[in-house]
Amino acid sequence: MSIDFIKSIYFELVSYFIPQKIKYKIEGHCIKCGKCCKEIRAYGLKNEMELKFMQFIFPHYRYFYISYIDKNNQIVLSCKNLNTDNTCSIYKFRPFLCRNYPKKYIFSNIEMIDNCGYKVIKKHFKDYL
Repeated sequence: MSIDFIKSIYFELVSYFIPQKIKYKIEGHCIKCGKCCKEIRAYGLKNEMELKFMQFIFPHYRYFYISYIDKNNQIVLSCKNLNTDNTCSIYKFRPFLCRNYPKKYIFSNIEMIDNCGYKVIKKHFKDYL
């Protein structure tokens, strides 16, 4: 197991119990393109074995499969429950991860999917004054 994989397990656990300080804000609205369900970045996961381990520990990972590996050698997941019209076939029973996407405030600097409808607003030091 790699250090990145162990970190991904740690951050997954922490996300359930520890509120983090606000550093970035998400703005915008959903344009129902389905990209968030087709291009889920699984930071820290490097291969199918690690995904299977996460699926064992965190059952909501069972909704996803490896779609491809990106240029940074990270796996990109897609949802098994996405309909052809980009709607969710299990919407009422979707996992917590999907219900909260995207969170209004995040701690780490992430990039939203291009042309998604949402954007990350970075807070600067002067914003806190």
